[in-house]
Amino acid sequence: MKKLKHETELFKQALLAGVKYAEGRGVVEFEATDSASEKLLYIYRLLVHDKVIQPLPEDQVAEKTLRHKLSLWYARQLPADHPLLQ
Repeated sequence: MKKLKHETELFKQALLAGVKYAEGRGVVEFEATDSASEKLLYIYRLLVHDKVIQPLPEDQVAEKTLRHKLSLWYARQLPADHPLLQ
């Protein structure tokens, strides 16, 4: 798994976009006390369920790989000239 150049920033934006996606679907309302890890796992499972992203093998489902997967999902939605992709 090759780390993206601005993966930390991409993940932060991806988590916000994932929360917006999930709440927009009306399937969840995240609380302020929900941890980033809980949100990450829920968003990953929702995106897999909606067939937006390919699922990982269960033995590879870990926070590090999910962060990377969510960052890649978000990066694909950005225009090619976006600063986070440079």
